[in-house]
Amino acid sequence: MTPLLPRAGSYDACRAAFRWPRPERFNIAQAACTRHADGSGRPALIAVDAGGKTDIVTFDALDAWSNRLGHALAHLGVSRGDRVGILLSQSAECALAHMAVYKIAAIALPLFTLFGEEALAHRLSDSGASVLVTDRANWPKVAALAPSLPALRTVLLTDPEGTPPTGTVAFWPTLEAASDRAIAADTGPDDPAVIIYTSGTTGSPKGAVHGHRVLLGHLPGVEMPHRFFPEPGDRFWTPADWAWIGGLLDVLLPSLYYGVPVVAHRMAKFDVDTTVRLIARTGVRNIFFPPTALKLLRQADPSPIPGLRSIGSGGETLGAELLGWGRDTFGLTINEFYGQTECNLIVANNADLFPVRPGAMGRPVPGHEVVVLGEDGKPAPAGEIGQVAVRRPDPVMFLRYWNNPEATAAKFVGDWMVTGDTAQADDDGYLWFVGRDDDVITSAGYRIGPGEIEDCLMRHPAVALAAAVGVPDPVRTEVVKAVVVLRPGVARTDDLKREIQAFVKTRLAAHEYPRIVEFVDELPMTTTGKIIRRALREAGST
Repeated sequence: MTPLLPRAGSYDACRAAFRWPRPERFNIAQAACTRHADGSGRPALIAVDAGGKTDIVTFDALDAWSNRLGHALAHLGVSRGDRVGILLSQSAECALAHMAVYKIAAIALPLFTLFGEEALAHRLSDSGASVLVTDRANWPKVAALAPSLPALRTVLLTDPEGTPPTGTVAFWPTLEAASDRAIAADTGPDDPAVIIYTSGTTGSPKGAVHGHRVLLGHLPGVEMPHRFFPEPGDRFWTPADWAWIGGLLDVLLPSLYYGVPVVAHRMAKFDVDTTVRLIARTGVRNIFFPPTALKLLRQADPSPIPGLRSIGSGGETLGAELLGWGRDTFGLTINEFYGQTECNLIVANNADLFPVRPGAMGRPVPGHEVVVLGEDGKPAPAGEIGQVAVRRPDPVMFLRYWNNPEATAAKFVGDWMVTGDTAQADDDGYLWFVGRDDDVITSAGYRIGPGEIEDCLMRHPAVALAAAVGVPDPVRTEVVKAVVVLRPGVARTDDLKREIQAFVKTRLAAHEYPRIVEFVDELPMTTTGKIIRRALREAGST
């Protein structure tokens, strides 16, 4: 399949030549699985378990087993539009569950295995999922919730050993008893395919409903930061779980769409040594690293890691020091990208197309119209801070929030979908992240974004991780507070606090330096690795 992003000589030429495909009918499973199941035995997944055992799953096998699961789900009463929860880590079972759900025109509900009962209850209840696919490790949480989830009729357990607990159905025996006859539900691009809940950095998590077209919408945003992905020999992996849009639609589904094998390996906790061994052992060439993973890698300072062709990162601004470290360690530029659950991979960098400016989110990905929207609801001039906005219609944009028309309406200003993130554009069209709308610090008349301060803090040799937030101040409205995790062995002293304050003050501006510095053992983060600044602000105001 021909990549969507034109291999033009410049960024401007690439944007000018770009055209979206406009199929009348489209199904994710057919595009990412069935059309590659040609009897050739092409590998789709390289599944590596916790003990290092490796299994190759071909497109032929993925297609046949997802047919079986599709028939089994239909026998269990799942029909078009019904929601099926998938509470599994990176694995063959997780991938085939997604394919089966798409094949029968049901709606997949990815769920993170590290969710506690409250998080699971909200998503399962709000979505009205009728069937859940999970494993024995997660069954106790589900069992405790079952009485409060009347819509949940059936739980399929993937673990092959032993008798399934009461209230569950054995996954593999159920599949073995089902037909492998081909399934091809007739779906259009706008038919719902998946509900992905937001990470809840602001308010309760909302279910973003995406149509089958969301896969097509992601393709240029994957191709651009991954250096015109795919190329022969590419092989993709991410430590990000497939329950999140960053794992599912930044890596798994686009790779399978192009017939590129995906390494399936989920660590219980990110580990540098395991990561380095996995890359070398499985021949990984393309990686999506969340910023936290990169920071932990830098902190461990591993030897140079050769063999990679592309690294993309998104979720937090990396800054000059991390980018420089990345070039030394990997021999290539880490291309940052930007998006959110509702509208993902819309801004990106590509060092082969244009110079990467440290701290910049990048430039709009071809096919997407992305602007900084001013308070008047119109695109703002260069240098002015406003909300990042995307013009509709757009193939990667969500259809709506599940059962939440008010929140859906509030997401739009005219023809623009507003992200809730503030930024400014420069004269060359680069976008510079300022912060979440509620992360912006207002101090003595200045509007200050946390990203630049955090980048500066991270350059101090004693700092491992850092966050900047605003806390109330009777004179300045707010002052900047730095919440800092120190490197191992560094003592917490008042002298170090003053040193960190001076470090920022002399590198940024007097109004941006942290008037308060607090040392902590860890920062509150979402399961996708984003700092929950709201929690830090609330703690600072009490």
